[in-house]
Amino acid sequence: MRLARCVIAAIATAATAPAARGQQPGPITIASVTARSGEMASGFIEVPAGVDSATGIPITVVRGTTRGPTLALIAGTHGSEVAPIVALQRVRQELDPARLAGTVILVQVANLPSFLRRTIYYGPVDGKNLNRVYPGRPDGTVSERIAYAITREVIERADYVVDMHAGDGNESLRPYSYWMPLSVDARVDSLAREMALAWGLDHIVVDTTRSRDPSASVYTSNTAMTRGKPAITTESGYLGMPVEEMVQRNVTGAFRLLRWLRMWPGEIEMVDHPVFLARTEVLRSPRTGIWYPLVERGHTVRSGTVLGYVTDYFGASRTEIRAPFAGAVLYVVGTPAMNEGEPVAMVGEPPREERR
Repeated sequence: MRLARCVIAAIATAATAPAARGQQPGPITIASVTARSGEMASGFIEVPAGVDSATGIPITVVRGTTRGPTLALIAGTHGSEVAPIVALQRVRQELDPARLAGTVILVQVANLPSFLRRTIYYGPVDGKNLNRVYPGRPDGTVSERIAYAITREVIERADYVVDMHAGDGNESLRPYSYWMPLSVDARVDSLAREMALAWGLDHIVVDTTRSRDPSASVYTSNTAMTRGKPAITTESGYLGMPVEEMVQRNVTGAFRLLRWLRMWPGEIEMVDHPVFLARTEVLRSPRTGIWYPLVERGHTVRSGTVLGYVTDYFGASRTEIRAPFAGAVLYVVGTPAMNEGEPVAMVGEPPREERR
């Protein structure tokens, strides 16, 4: 926690995104999708069959009329996190290439197998978590091949990356984002911090534990960071539902970030009073059974508060899960099914001055 607070202090100075104006850009091709200056085009990144079945990744490429950065917005890494998926359809409808500087790559649904089979956490074909296998492998299972395709075709082609998440089909989640400074390139870390403030979610988890190895980057956004590209992960939505407020939060965040990058006209807005959560913990179930939550997303709890309990299938025994410290409940599992080792809740501790 002390290290994370030092990182926050060291990178507190605002980094300014580069100006995004200049001459008319030429065409850009991402996989099979080509967009010329002032055009929007959609199609698929094909993921060929390997040790298991083939799939595709639906994308939209929006090419502005003047030069500027390339921003990648990635939704559907977990298929039941639907608010960002619906939001990117609206972003696509509202983006006018004639008003855009630079390029926007929309990954409409990163994990189609999970989305279509309505699975949480894990892909239905190989049982792997797409957000744990980056940068992927061309000869791996389908989740690894999806990660490889997104790394090559999207992340490595972008200047800035946002991995858009929500509470999965079992998670009741309050909005927050992740800032993941690696302490490798201070400029990249600082720009990522400003991206989080521009996106607009006031609770920001500071994670200084991510891998610095580009060949073992594990997470979508960390894959970008290890390649020198500022990135954040956002969390807006809950229980696998396209709740209007959460969908709109994602749309609003995307356009706030576009304005900060000077890719879209309008006033730049930043979070006025961010709460940086330098200490967080995901609580996991010690057993398989039936889960009974006793708190809700966004609740403030004391150290030792019972967050919920797990019973056996008969309700004859009970194992309580307690908060390890005082803080905010960032998410809590809201459905009964529980496997040993799976998350039940996440708690974040605000800075000491925030708790007075």
